[in-house]
Amino acid sequence: MRRLILFRHAKTEARAPVGEDFQRALTQRGRDDARLMGAVLAKAGFVPDLALISPALRARQTWEEVKAAFPGAAVEFRHSLYQASDVELAVEIIPSAGMAQTLMVLAHNPGLQELGVSLLAERGLDPHEAEVIAAGFPTAAAAVLGFDADNRCQLLHFFRASERRAKEHP
Repeated sequence: MRRLILFRHAKTEARAPVGEDFQRALTQRGRDDARLMGAVLAKAGFVPDLALISPALRARQTWEEVKAAFPGAAVEFRHSLYQASDVELAVEIIPSAGMAQTLMVLAHNPGLQELGVSLLAERGLDPHEAEVIAAGFPTAAAAVLGFDADNRCQLLHFFRASERRAKEHP
């Protein structure tokens, strides 16, 4: 089964010091959550062969924090992932899908959430799984979708940093 990990960047500062959205940096909580999520994904066996990453500072910094958990992953920074809609993300992902057994897309909302919802609603084995993602896609969350030979998908897991933090530090 092929897998797609939709990973939203971690928590950021409200505004960049230079005032541009592209340059917003992670907060300390964001850095901690990113490292935690990398470890959680790796421990669960969801390790990307290829990671497509938005070049926005917050996405690059998220990758810097998680990459130790995925030492064998090939990495491509793609400007087209920055502020991409679900349709634009799908167009970007499709050519890369055959290049990896597990593909990670580390980017932004609302595009990631909308992509996850549309994939599960349109191609999902259980359309109710789309509701899990539709309910919210917070920072440092990762939706892991699995695709069968007929390109039908299912939600294998939806990890939220806030839930993982609570488990790590009750």
